[in-house]
Amino acid sequence: MSPFKEFYQTEVMPALFDYFNYNNVMQIPKLEKIALNIGVGEALQNPKALEDAVEELTLIAGQRAIITHAKKAVSAFKIREGFAIGCKVTLRQQRMYEFFNRLVNVVLPQIRDFRGVSPDAFDGRGNYSLGLTEQLIFPEIHYDKVNDIRGLNVTVVTTAPTDEEGRELLRLLGMPFRE
Repeated sequence: MSPFKEFYQTEVMPALFDYFNYNNVMQIPKLEKIALNIGVGEALQNPKALEDAVEELTLIAGQRAIITHAKKAVSAFKIREGFAIGCKVTLRQQRMYEFFNRLVNVVLPQIRDFRGVSPDAFDGRGNYSLGLTEQLIFPEIHYDKVNDIRGLNVTVVTTAPTDEEGRELLRLLGMPFRE
């Protein structure tokens, strides 16, 4: 078992159980999955950019990224249905806990002028979304091999029914929320 999951079970679960006065341990919210997504708009003109994004996301996640395709045509962006426009990875179980630990303890503190993440980026169901402006803050990415700086979306999906419960779960797991 990963040390981070052990931390969740020994420290976070009892704290949440007491804070929200749950009747059953099965009501305690937990991390369900983490979805990483990179949109590559220039993939239409430069297919190599999409390959680079897939390689970088694979390095970051430790799991092979899949290519996402456009669901419908958007004439303003010159996109047709089925065009490859990005890549994504869904992390669960062991890799999810390892990535979350790396995100909170290594990656976020490396951001220049970092004062914490917004506590308001919840979706109403306890899930949190975070946008990172560059992939270079991850230690797995080598600066010399990067052709383009790309953004990255991170979505943390929890079993929490409300934003308050999800916020408390992530706070106890170490997410540095802004005051």
